[in-house]
Amino acid sequence: MRILTLLIMAVPVIAWSADSPDQSFFKHAAEGGMAEVEAGNLAQSKGSSAAVKDFGAMMVKDHTAANDKLKSIATSENISLPSSPSTGQMAAKAKLEVLSGATFDKAYIKGQIKAHKQTVALFKKEVASGQDAQAKSFAQETLPTIRTHLKKIREIAAEAGVAVK
Repeated sequence: MRILTLLIMAVPVIAWSADSPDQSFFKHAAEGGMAEVEAGNLAQSKGSSAAVKDFGAMMVKDHTAANDKLKSIATSENISLPSSPSTGQMAAKAKLEVLSGATFDKAYIKGQIKAHKQTVALFKKEVASGQDAQAKSFAQETLPTIRTHLKKIREIAAEAGVAVK
């Protein structure tokens, strides 16, 4: 009887905590987009090089547009999006906030390369295996821009002498 009770109690928890791949995409894309806008604003105000400041401005512009489009899709499908970046993304922003000058630039560049590599992987996965037509289309349309961002930040890293993996 005790095992049966445990099994019955466990089933709803599994059902409620399991996000579909598309729901996971919406969540992570929204969190990442918000984090990019916040980090881009920081880069514009704290960056010491014109390249970092310009890249930050591009992040704010491009990710605000993508965030708006994602919100529109989510609203049309009655999907709730998070209202803030993930805890890890907020911690990364807090670390950037205390830096300045070349130290800020280096940390921002490294963070942007890491974030854009993860975002490319997230969007490629949605394109390959997403079930939600609008999410899949959004990922397909947005992926070239994210790849362009990754290419650009790698160029900035090379010009700044920032070693990245």
